[in-house]
Amino acid sequence: MAPVKCLVTGATGYVGGRLIPQLLADGHDVRVMVRHPERLRDFPWIDQVEVAVADAGDQEAVERALEGVDVAYYLMHSLGSGPDFEATEARIAQAFALAAQEAQLARIIYLGGLTHDEDLSAHMKSRLEVEEILLTCTVPTIVLRAAVIIGSGSLSFEMVRYLTERLPAMVTPKWVNTATQPIAIRDVLRYLVGCAGLPGQINRAFDIGGPDVITYEEMMQQYARTAGLRKRLIVNVPVLTPRLSSRWVGVVTPLPIATARPLVDSLRNESVCQEHDIAELIPDPDEGLLGFADAVSLALQRIKDAQVVTRWSQASVSGVPSDPLPTDPDWAGGSLYTDEREGEVDASPEQLWAVIEGVGGKNGWYSFPFAWEIRGLFDRVSGGVGLRRGRRDPRHLMVGEPLDFWRVEELIPGQLLRLRAEMKLPGLAWLELEVRTSPTGKTLYHQRAIFYPRGLAGHTYWWSISIFHAFVFGEMVRNISKAAKSISVAHS
Repeated sequence: MAPVKCLVTGATGYVGGRLIPQLLADGHDVRVMVRHPERLRDFPWIDQVEVAVADAGDQEAVERALEGVDVAYYLMHSLGSGPDFEATEARIAQAFALAAQEAQLARIIYLGGLTHDEDLSAHMKSRLEVEEILLTCTVPTIVLRAAVIIGSGSLSFEMVRYLTERLPAMVTPKWVNTATQPIAIRDVLRYLVGCAGLPGQINRAFDIGGPDVITYEEMMQQYARTAGLRKRLIVNVPVLTPRLSSRWVGVVTPLPIATARPLVDSLRNESVCQEHDIAELIPDPDEGLLGFADAVSLALQRIKDAQVVTRWSQASVSGVPSDPLPTDPDWAGGSLYTDEREGEVDASPEQLWAVIEGVGGKNGWYSFPFAWEIRGLFDRVSGGVGLRRGRRDPRHLMVGEPLDFWRVEELIPGQLLRLRAEMKLPGLAWLELEVRTSPTGKTLYHQRAIFYPRGLAGHTYWWSISIFHAFVFGEMVRNISKAAKSISVAHS
């Protein structure tokens, strides 16, 4: 496929942020259109694209952004922007369509919603209205209609994730019995990239979906199995209205209620493909489209491989579309609890590092030794390793070696020690100890405890012990700082 010049709108969104590296990898030139260019600074591809600053509703600004462009990806969506989001969606789509006509664009590619119902939610009506506006303009348009997209950061997927992980038993509205045909983000991106090279005369919508047609209840049960959780007890109560359902989702999950409400309302509409014509133009991969369970497994791979870092939004971009991105919302990727503390240290960075690298074993953990011993005892009683492993060397550590009931996961000499917990826990835990320097040149000790809960037991565990964090972790910061200072005094 010959490279083309692409404009990507919605570049800071879930799909747009993942599409751009795929287009670049295929050799296409990419320009992104944004209102706030400062929001792009955390993307790893920022130095490989052009940036056009424009308001999507300003036709003249959009025309300038489209100059010299062959293909434009329309990935903008106003879900959760207010009660008049339908009018906003139509106005922006109309302005974009007129700008595309004036710029004599070769093609528009739009990712829309999948449904063939007649009684539509406001959300789905808006999606279809945008589709109609783009398809009836003079620029050939390809519409890809997708249902639930499976991957970290996808709004619908995150809702399923949080409901399943946090509620071992739940009373649900009737939309849990709605049939849907989810699709992995990997396959969505493959279709989007493939559309850039299709013949220019194609002007139609295509249904896209994975191989599985399942209900939302089945999705939650399959998610639980894939995530290693027990089967969920789900009781369907038809009297729950969309308004009550959205408030319920807002309470149980961290998704914004303004976004959850139109999304939940749309879940009553069945979203199942009626055709697979796209395969005639973009053939299925040899291994086939990813099924729901495989797509979930891929989305959870970072957890299964214990590759969680300090925050989901700081995760390194591995090139796997189902992984979190730096600009995903804080709620994307599942719950991740942290206890973060920092203190100024009256010692050199080298002296502070000597204390950090010497933690554990006979040197202890610099706070409430009895509490650590009790925690180690509980771990041994429950079948864990406890504190009995100690440490190999009193002064130096190596990546991969055990340290009491931790294991050294990352070691950057003089800067960072990251430990992964191997104690019995309803989740995964890490402890980071880091040497930093303030803008004024002062030595700083930075400490972060990280916990990824597994199921309701994991959330309960974190909140049950969080009251003790101020004592244990706070004392740890103070005592490590004092120990570093004592080294400084001894060498003065």
